[in-house]
Amino acid sequence: MRRDQLNAFVKENLLTFLTIGGVIVGIVLGIGLREVPADGEKWTPREISYISFIGDIFLRMLKALILPLIVTSLIAAVGSLDLSLSGKIGGRAVLYYMVTTVMAVILGIVLVVTIQPGKGAEESSGSIKGDVRNVTTADTLLDLVRNMFPPNLVQACLQQYQTVLTPPKNDPTQTDLNLWAVGGKFGDGMNIIGLVVASIVFGIALGALKEDVQLVLKFFQQLSHTIMKVTGWVIWLSPVGVLFLITAKLLEMDDLGEIFGKLGLYFAVVAGGIVFHGFVILPLLLFLFTRRNPVKFVANMGQAVATAFGTSSSSATLPVTMQCLEEKNHIDPRVSRFVLPIGATINMDGTALYEAVAAIFIAQLRGLSLSFGNIVAISITATAASIGAAGIPQAGLVTLVMVLDTVGLPAEDVSLIIAVDWLLDRFRTVVNVLGDSFGAAIVAHYSQKELSTISSRDVNGKSQRNSMAHSAETVLFEERL
Repeated sequence: MRRDQLNAFVKENLLTFLTIGGVIVGIVLGIGLREVPADGEKWTPREISYISFIGDIFLRMLKALILPLIVTSLIAAVGSLDLSLSGKIGGRAVLYYMVTTVMAVILGIVLVVTIQPGKGAEESSGSIKGDVRNVTTADTLLDLVRNMFPPNLVQACLQQYQTVLTPPKNDPTQTDLNLWAVGGKFGDGMNIIGLVVASIVFGIALGALKEDVQLVLKFFQQLSHTIMKVTGWVIWLSPVGVLFLITAKLLEMDDLGEIFGKLGLYFAVVAGGIVFHGFVILPLLLFLFTRRNPVKFVANMGQAVATAFGTSSSSATLPVTMQCLEEKNHIDPRVSRFVLPIGATINMDGTALYEAVAAIFIAQLRGLSLSFGNIVAISITATAASIGAAGIPQAGLVTLVMVLDTVGLPAEDVSLIIAVDWLLDRFRTVVNVLGDSFGAAIVAHYSQKELSTISSRDVNGKSQRNSMAHSAETVLFEERL
């Protein structure tokens, strides 16, 4: 009996063990291969691209699933719910997201103000890939709202809108961004929040029409099942894909010892705060609200956690998260497929904590004393910035610029922490994914009665329709006789 139980346990969790093993082997392999080139030479970009090739293919597969998964899952989930229940589930999810994000920001501010990692720390030289985009808090929030209503849904699959600020021609040295000319452009990158809103509206329309569009709803439900089947196949590549992604990333880095020597305390504060929030505070909320075992819940999410750490993208991890929640933690698909796509877009607990800590750390490094009002402004801006951050790697760096602007620090100061951001990005992605998962479990717990009512109503309706069809067939048969 014990052997059968052990075999069943290993079989059920084999992919999780393999993925976590891939993360560990990738770290060991990356550190070991750094010593291979002789005479202190580094791996060339071409050699690193060969090593990351398999990981890039895996990441491409996951990203290819994002669009069909979000659209079909949301339409199928919302369309199968009553309009009132859709509003309740959405309201509960947004309330959870806002509360946990604020909690993460407060935790980060308490840690950075208490420990003060910026006092006496050395500046780290770094470079930001591409130009730093000049942006204000108001523009970021307005762009978020604009992208919720895309003018072209096909374009939303490929591009999203961005406000562009240009200095006035008569005063090109003007530093006040509020006086710059305001323009806009569509930049590369899927407009996920626009697709989420459009899918929810379409699902609500299907739910309102009910019996008239059952065939359309059935189509999206079956298409969603098909996408999840393909997702299951792709996920089996995650151990190898994650291994090569992490190995290549470690080979790209400069001297790790020097980097952590300069930014070690900052890294410890951010990583420690993120881990405490994701593995202590959020599980405690799960236990308090649902009485579920948080240790078992997190263990069942191991596959999603390992994938999030490897890919550094909550959106790319979405297919894995959805599968872990539904198959291992037994969350109602109508809730998980409604809540998770929204969470992957606006719920960024790890990013919010990171941005609050990073802004205050840079202020400490520059010797800038912050008033209580400054800290409150940072907390509000970090919360708003995390909502505006796309679920893509290192999006937090872009929105960090507007948090720095809150305390009057230049955008170029982002380069002071760029050296360790690649690793911190993985930690905050893990917590972002866990936050979405805990939220889905809590919302599902408080929606059980309404969901069971709908299920029983659907069963009764189906049996009634079958009975009516049987009666009609009987009458037709008797008429023929």
